[in-house]
Amino acid sequence: MASKDTFARIIQEDRAAHESKMWKGPFLDYLEKVREDPTIPKLAHARLYDLIIRSGSEEIQATDDAGAKRLHKDEPLKVYNFFRDEFFGIEKTVSQIVRYFHSASLKGEESRQVLYMMGPVGSGKSSLVERLQRGLEDSEPFYAIGGSTMNEEPLQLIPKHLRKEFEKMLGVHIEGDISPVTRFRLENEFGGKYEEFPVELKHFSKRARVGVGVVPPVDPNNQDTSVLIGSEDISKLDVYSEGDPRVLDLNGALNVGNRGVVEFIEVFKNETEYLHAMITATQEKVIPAPGRHGMVYVDEVIIAHSNEAEWQKFKSDHTNEAILDRIVVVKVPYNLRLSEEVKIYQKIIRHSDFRAHVAPHTLEMASMFAILSRLEPTAKCDVMTKLKLYNGEEVVEKGKTKKIDVRELRDETKREGMSGISTRFTMKALDNALSDNVDGNCINPINVREALITMVKEADFPDDERKRLLEFLQDVLHKEYLEILEKEITKAFVYSYQEQAESLFQNYLDHAEAFVNKTRVKDRNTKEELHADEGFLKSIEEQIAIIGSAADGFRQEVIAYLWATSRRGEKISYQSYEPLKEAIEKKLMTSVRDISRIITKARTRDEDQTQKYNAMVSNLLDHGYCESCVDVVLKYAANNLWKD
Repeated sequence: MASKDTFARIIQEDRAAHESKMWKGPFLDYLEKVREDPTIPKLAHARLYDLIIRSGSEEIQATDDAGAKRLHKDEPLKVYNFFRDEFFGIEKTVSQIVRYFHSASLKGEESRQVLYMMGPVGSGKSSLVERLQRGLEDSEPFYAIGGSTMNEEPLQLIPKHLRKEFEKMLGVHIEGDISPVTRFRLENEFGGKYEEFPVELKHFSKRARVGVGVVPPVDPNNQDTSVLIGSEDISKLDVYSEGDPRVLDLNGALNVGNRGVVEFIEVFKNETEYLHAMITATQEKVIPAPGRHGMVYVDEVIIAHSNEAEWQKFKSDHTNEAILDRIVVVKVPYNLRLSEEVKIYQKIIRHSDFRAHVAPHTLEMASMFAILSRLEPTAKCDVMTKLKLYNGEEVVEKGKTKKIDVRELRDETKREGMSGISTRFTMKALDNALSDNVDGNCINPINVREALITMVKEADFPDDERKRLLEFLQDVLHKEYLEILEKEITKAFVYSYQEQAESLFQNYLDHAEAFVNKTRVKDRNTKEELHADEGFLKSIEEQIAIIGSAADGFRQEVIAYLWATSRRGEKISYQSYEPLKEAIEKKLMTSVRDISRIITKARTRDEDQTQKYNAMVSNLLDHGYCESCVDVVLKYAANNLWKD
C-alpha cells in the first residue's frame, strides 16, 4: 500500500524531472543553441505540422481494415497516427487538415488563411481542435522571451539591419518583431543590450494561456475587442502617459495564442466587425495594440468552427467577401462507416464511468440507426444496402450479378453526412436503455432500439423526419436485427458451424469452377471425376435470389474475385466474398430452422433437446452474452423468428 512517503517521493521526482528540462539564460546563449539546432525557431504552422507527421502515418491500402481498403481503393489516403485513436471514419477530413498545415508550413498561401471547420453538431469539430491543442501541450517546450505574455520568438530581438548576417550564421529565417511592452523593457531595463535579455523554455498550456488562446462567442450587443487584443489598464493611466507601453495588458486571445493556436468557437455568431482582427492576424500577421500603440506582430494558427447554417448565412452576405477569401473551409461531416461508428461509441464508453455489460450487436444496431439517418436515399439500392456499401462490404444487386458502384452513390450527393442523428443523441439512448433496465446491469439491441424509439417520439423533429426515423427503427432495423439474430443463434446451435460453412464453400468453389471451365470435379475422398452439380450450385445461389441466367455471371464473378484475392497472397475462406458468405449462411440457417424453432420456443423439452439448448446457451455466453441478455435475446427470437 502506498504511504505518505511514497506520495512525497513521486511528487519530488516529478518536480525535479520537470525543472531539469526547463532552461533559462541570456539571449546570447540562446543564439548558440540555435546555431547548433536551426530547427528550434519554428513558426506555428510548421510546429503543428511536424507534430502530426512525427507521429507517423500509414497508407490506407496498407492497413488491416479490409473495408476501408475496398472503399478507398482508388484514393491515395493516409491514416495519421496523431488522430487515429480518437477520430473514426473521417479520413478525408483529416487529410485536408494535414494538407492545410503542410502548405502553411512551407509558407504557402494557407499560412495567411484561417482554417475553418464546418459541420453539424457533434461531428467532431471541437474535438479536432482540442486534439491539436493537446498535441501542443504534450510537445516539447519552446524558447520564448522571458517575462512576456506574448512569448515572442527571441530572434525577434535582433535589429533588422543585422538580421541577414545572423540568418547566414544561424541558417534560419527571422520574421516578426517584439511587442511594444518588450521593446520598452529592452530599452529601459537592459539599455538596449538585447544579448542580455532573458530567454526561457515554456510549455504550451491552454489553462495557463501560454500559446493557446480561445475565443468564445461574444454577445453582439456588448462586443469588446479586448477579448482579442488585450486592453489598457485604466489604473495605470493615472501613473503613466497614454502612449506609455506600461499601461498595456496584452492578454487577449490573439496575444496569448502567439507561437501556437487560437480557437474561435461558433465564429460566425460574432458580428462581422469583430472578425476583422482575426483576418488581420492571419493575413498581415499583425494585430492592433489597444489604444495608440501601433501594431503587434503575431505568429499563430487560427482555427475557427461553426455549423453549416451559420456558414451559409455568413457566406450569403456579399459584404463578407474579403473575409471569405481568407478562409480555408474543411467540412467535418458525420461518419458514414458502420465499423467506425461502433469504434466511436466504444471510445466514449471506455473513457466514461459506463460499467454495464453491452450485449453483442448493441453498439452495431445503435450505429446503424445513426448512419441510416445521415444517408440520402438513392434509386440504385435501398438505404440498408447503401450503408453496407459505405462500410466497404461487397454487395451485388439481388437477383443480378452487377455490383453497385460506391463512387456513383457518392457522386449523387454533395451533402451526405452533414445532417442526421448525432453521436450524442445515440449515447443518450444507451444511457436511457441502461436506466430502464431494472432486471440487470446490461443493455442489448432490443432495449436500446426501444429507447431510441421513445427519444425520437419525444424529440422536436419535423413530422416527416420523425416518420422517417421511426421507419428505420421499427421496420428496417427490426428486420436487420432479426437476420443478425438468426445467424447468431444458428452459429451457436450448429455443431462445428465454421467447418460446415467452409465445407459448403469449398464444394461450391469446386463445382462452380468446373461449371465455368466446362471441366469435371474430382471428388476429394474417392478421387472420382464427376460432372458439376448444378443443382447444388443453385441451392446456394437461390438463397440470395441469384437465379436463371444471372447464375452464370455470378459464378464467373466469384471465381475471378477469389482468384485475384489468392494472387494477392490473401487467405481465402467462406467469408472472403460477401455475397457468397451471405448465401452460405442462409443455406445453413435453412437447414436448421426447424430444430432451432423447437429449441427456442419449446416450453417442455426432452433430454436431448435440453442438452442441445444448454449447449447453445453456453456457446452464446462464450461469445459475449451474459445470463441476463441471453435470456432476453432468446425470448425475442422465440417470438419473432421461425414463426409457424
